[in-house]
This record gives sequence, structure tokens and C-alpha cells, in this order.
Amino acid sequence: MVENYMKQSALAHLGLNARSAPQEPVGIELSELAAGGHIGLRLDATNKIIREAAEKALGHPLPLEPNTVTSKGKKQALWMGPDEWLLTMPADQTAKLLTALSKALDDYHAAVFDVSDSRLTLCLSGTHARDVLKKGCGLDLHPRAFGPGQCAQSTLSMAHVLIHQSAENKKTKAATYHLYVHRSFAHYLWTWLEDACDEYGVKVGVG
Repeated sequence: MVENYMKQSALAHLGLNARSAPQEPVGIELSELAAGGHIGLRLDATNKIIREAAEKALGHPLPLEPNTVTSKGKKQALWMGPDEWLLTMPADQTAKLLTALSKALDDYHAAVFDVSDSRLTLCLSGTHARDVLKKGCGLDLHPRAFGPGQCAQSTLSMAHVLIHQSAENKKTKAATYHLYVHRSFAHYLWTWLEDACDEYGVKVGVG
């Protein structure tokens, strides 16, 4: 029998919990979000029967428009391609949703797989969050081109990431981005982000 083990973040060695004293003033908040569940989903979205079977198990529609996100409660579906999505949810809901999707799609040409341990999620927020990303990402992040509820795969300082803008304060123009990065690039990307944030004042930690 395989023994259970304590899962550890790829950034655990940085001791982010202990680094609570921010620079002044603070223009950026950078944190690692608590580990959640990630499920990969592949299917033919043009097949209404298959798509609706998946959506019934998921509990909300899949995003069909490129680079968009749909959600219900704490569950999200991020568009990765015409036939691919990344589903995110609290860790304790992963097994139940994985089982429901697998059962719903068992008779169809589709794939459902748990990728929770393959990546982690960083959160970058503040009035200068967009400026930081622009230092290493070629995406057009201007609000008229990329706003809340949108996502895109890209490179950020040579690291492959999925960028999701989850919110923006209309008054302060402070934006919040979730960055999904593979574990093998997590330390590199974190150190790059800290350096890129430095000129604006940065508060780091665990979200």
C-alpha cells in the first residue's frame, strides 16, 4: 500500500508565511494561493450531447468563447483551447467532481484527468500588477483588450503560464491576476516576479 504523504508547495522553502512585513508604500501584493484542485478536460465542444453531459456534471456551462472563464460558486472553467479546459475548485471537491465527470463522459470520446499536483497558483494584485506583467509578457493586457473574466496562455519571462484576470477595481484601477504555473517553473517565476515588483513596493505571502 502506498503511504499518504504531506503535500508540499514548490515554494515551501521560501518561507512565505514568515515574510509578513511589506515594503512601504505597497503597490503590489504577491502571494501563493492555497493548493486547490485542478482537473483537465478534453472533449469535442461542437458535439452538444457530450458538452451538455460534461456541463451537467460540472454544474455550469463551459466557456466556448476563446480566452474566457465561466464559474459557479468556487468552481471555475478556464478556456485553454477549442477542445480543452482547466477546471479549478477547492481541493476537497476535486475527487467528487472527477468521479462525476468521468461517469458522465464514460461512453464518449473525452478525457478527464487530475492535474492538481502539476502546477500551483500565484496571485498578483495592485495598481501596478499590469505593469509588472508587461515586463515579461507579450500579451496586450490593456483593459480594453484583456479584463476580468478573461484568461490566456502565454509566456512570462520565459515561463509558460495561464494568466487569468479575476478582478479589477474600477476606481483605483487595481487589477488581480491568477497565474497558473507548472511546479518546475514556480521558483524561477516567483523570484522573477519579486524582482519585477520591487520598484513598486511589494507585500508577499500566502493567500
